[in-house]
Amino acid sequence: MQFDVVTIGGGFSGLVSACRATALGLKAAVLEARTEERYPCSSRWSTGVAHVMSLPILSEPDRLYRAIMDGSGANARPALVRALADNAKRTIEWLEQEGAQFGSQAMQRERPGARVLAPNRGSVAGLDWEDRGPDLLMRRLEQNLTRRGSVLMRGIKVERLVVEGGACTGVEAVRNGEHIRIDAKAVVIGDGGFAANREMIAQYITPRSDRVLCRVGPGAMGDGMRMAEAAGAAIGGLGEFYGHVHHRNAMTDAKLWPYPHLDSASEVGLLVGPDGKRFTDEGLGAVCMANAIARLPDPLSAVLIIDDAIWQTEPSISTTVPANPIMVESGGALVSAPDIATLAARMGLPAAQLEATARDYNHAVERGDFASLAVPRTIGKQRPMPIRTPPFHAAPLCAGVTQTMGGVVIDPHAQVLKPDGSVFPGLYAAGPVAGLEGGPRAGYVGGVSKAFILGFLAAEHMAADMAAATR
Repeated sequence: MQFDVVTIGGGFSGLVSACRATALGLKAAVLEARTEERYPCSSRWSTGVAHVMSLPILSEPDRLYRAIMDGSGANARPALVRALADNAKRTIEWLEQEGAQFGSQAMQRERPGARVLAPNRGSVAGLDWEDRGPDLLMRRLEQNLTRRGSVLMRGIKVERLVVEGGACTGVEAVRNGEHIRIDAKAVVIGDGGFAANREMIAQYITPRSDRVLCRVGPGAMGDGMRMAEAAGAAIGGLGEFYGHVHHRNAMTDAKLWPYPHLDSASEVGLLVGPDGKRFTDEGLGAVCMANAIARLPDPLSAVLIIDDAIWQTEPSISTTVPANPIMVESGGALVSAPDIATLAARMGLPAAQLEATARDYNHAVERGDFASLAVPRTIGKQRPMPIRTPPFHAAPLCAGVTQTMGGVVIDPHAQVLKPDGSVFPGLYAAGPVAGLEGGPRAGYVGGVSKAFILGFLAAEHMAADMAAATR
C-alpha cells in the first residue's frame, strides 16, 4: 500500500493532520490499532476544551507565547512555541470549516476566545463521551477524510518505522495477525503519550506506578515515542505529566474518574503527607499538585484537609463536575470530625503535627504571608481559605495521570529532529507524543490544542514539501 501521508493513531492528532493533508490534495491513511467503530481513545473521552496554558485559544498570539514560555521553562523551544501561538486562530477557523462546533459554555462567556467542543459533557461522574463534542468531531473528520478519497484503517497495529536512506518512508504493522508494510512519503506519529503504560510511568515519573491513576484512553502506551527513538529521533523533556487530584477510591472505582476530581478544593485547602506536614505549594494548581503527589515515596499517602466552609463553597469554585455532592454520591467518601485532632486519628495521621500544620496555615491566611510557611505557598486562581469551620473533612488522595509531557523533539513544522538537531526527513509528530511543555512548574499547553495545531502544521508542511519536490 502506498500513500502520501500515513498517521499513526486515530485520535485528534492523526485525524487533523490527515484531514488537513487531504484538503491540500494529498492521499492519507490514518492507522488505528483499535477495531471498534467508535474506538476508545483520549481524544474521544476529552472534555473538548481548546485552551493554551489555561488561556482561551483565541487569545492574542503574543500572550499565548509568553504563557507557554513562562510555564514550561527550558522545555519550551521558542521557535516551536511561536509557531503554535501564531497558528492557533487559523487552526480553529479551519476546524470550523471542517464542521467543528464550539458551544457557548459559561467559560466562553467569561473568557472571550475560549472554545469548547459542543455539545459539552454533562455534570455527571465517570466517563460521559457518547455524542459529545469530541466524539462528534472525530466522526465528522473521518467522514471528511473518506469523502476526499482517503481512509481510516482500523485494526492496524504499527510496530516499526521504515527508515531508508536516512528518511522515514513508511511503517511495518500487523493486521489480523498478518505482517504488512505501508509506504508513505511522510509519516505522522500521533498515537499519544505513555500515560497508559505503567512501565514507562515507572521509568520516567514514579517508581510506584501501580499507585497512580491512569485516567487515559487505552492507546496511550508510548509506542510512537519508542519507535521514534529506536529509529534515531531525539527524545526529551520527560518527567512531568498533566493530571488531576482524585479521591483515592478512583483507583478502583471507575465512577470517580475522569470526573469528579478534587482540584478546586485542593487549591484552597491544604495537602499533607503521612507525617501530617504540607509537602507542596497548593497555589501552583492541580497539575503541580498531582505531580507532587506522584513523587511521594508512597503516592497513595497524600490527604486533603479542608473545613466545612470550603466543602460548602466547592460547587461554586469547581470548573468542571463539582465534588460536592457528586463525589460522595459516587463512592468517594469524606472522613469528618468535630476537631483536627479527631480527624487526624481517623486518618491515621499524627495529631499534634496536623494541628500545628493547620495552625501555621491559618496564621498565614490571616496575615496574607505565605512565604514564611515551611513550604511556601503562592496565590493561585483561588485565594486560600482558612481551616476553621467544623466539621473538618479529609479525603485520601491519588494522582490521576491524563497526559505525559515531553517526548519526541520537533521543530516549528512538527518535523521530528535527531539528537544533533537536524531534521529527520519524512517523519513528523503531533499531540501528546511531541515534546513541548512540562518543566519545573509542569506547564500544560492543552492536549486538544496541541493535537489540533501540531497536526495542522505538520500537514501544511508536508503538502508544501511534496509540492516543491514535484516542481
